[in-house]
Amino acid sequence: MDHGSAPLVLDDEFVQDPYPVYAKLGTEGSVHRVMMPPGVPLCGGLEVWLITGYEAVRSALADPRLSTDLNRIHGLFARKGPDRAQRGGFSSALASHMMHTDPPDHTRLRKLVSKAFTGRAVEALRPGIEEITDGLVDALADHDTVDLLDAFAFPLPIRVICLLLGVPVEEQENFKSWSQALVSGDSPEAAAAAATAVAEYLGDLIGRKRRAATDDVLTALISAHDVDDRLTGTELVSTAYLLFIAGFETTLNALGNGTLHLMRNRDQWEALRADRRLLPGAVEEFLRLESPLKHATFRCATESLSIGDVEIPAGDFVLPAIAAANRDPLRFGDPHALDVRRPAAGHLAFGHGVHHCLGAPLARVEAQTAFGALLDAFPAMTLAVDPEDLRWRNSTIIRGLDSLPVRLAHR
Repeated sequence: MDHGSAPLVLDDEFVQDPYPVYAKLGTEGSVHRVMMPPGVPLCGGLEVWLITGYEAVRSALADPRLSTDLNRIHGLFARKGPDRAQRGGFSSALASHMMHTDPPDHTRLRKLVSKAFTGRAVEALRPGIEEITDGLVDALADHDTVDLLDAFAFPLPIRVICLLLGVPVEEQENFKSWSQALVSGDSPEAAAAAATAVAEYLGDLIGRKRRAATDDVLTALISAHDVDDRLTGTELVSTAYLLFIAGFETTLNALGNGTLHLMRNRDQWEALRADRRLLPGAVEEFLRLESPLKHATFRCATESLSIGDVEIPAGDFVLPAIAAANRDPLRFGDPHALDVRRPAAGHLAFGHGVHHCLGAPLARVEAQTAFGALLDAFPAMTLAVDPEDLRWRNSTIIRGLDSLPVRLAHR
């Protein structure tokens, strides 16, 4: 990284509330040298170029000079810090998926799973999503106070992914601890152990499906490897891993973050209770206001490039700040306010360009179904703690709560 003025050192205050930092940086331009918070897993203390501002982030997400290729990222991590490339989620056994590839490999991998997320395919899943949601809501009825993340927001998307991929429901609980260790755990050792456990589990699951094929996405991916030779063995495991992690992390955090803001803005909750036609737009507003991914995945500059009036040298890390873009006052008026009637289309919560989230249609249906069910079942639900006591997960990428205790009010 080019040296000059010292980079801004991000800290735990940034992890808990990044928006004051984004706002200050936004007055200074769109490109900033920063050092990631020392305690963040995988990349603590790493120097990166942080991109803020809606137009700059949108452009960066679609810029082919900013590579997500795993081999480039491995090389950069190896140079920027000892053993970083071997940590957890950067293990090649799990990371050789479409998010860590550039075209043409990205195009090939994306095409293999895209049919599972078409509008027609997602609509076919809707009855199953509604059945899962209703079952979870019914289970909540036995309680007065619950952690809504543990009891509802986590099991919903993971059960939907299990349905999509043909995973036995009784095996779903493992993915919670694995995801926490990989995405926002406390140590590289825990992340590495989780990566090994996930790879072993997926290898075993793939073996079982080879012996007893079923009609699901994972079986189709196995066929793409075994029959058509369109997928390597490593890509097969990595793509299955991506569908698990991406398939529930976005929805989990969208549900938790959206609920928090609704609880803090009762007029918006009441507006949704009064008019469910507002729900689709409200989900877009939740995604904009508190994006489930505050940053996109790391990019590597394959050549020197200019963003605004700043030149980023070839070989440096670039981190597009989605959460900053989605609260850019030049793009969204009164950006820090929740407004379920806001036309929030154009937000970048699902990314932009070739890496736009393939599962966005599924996440939207899950979120709309979930919020509708909560509004029906618990119209007077409130937070069970002071919102200032809530903690956000210690992650470079994820923007999600550690827990969300709520008091339920029944039908």
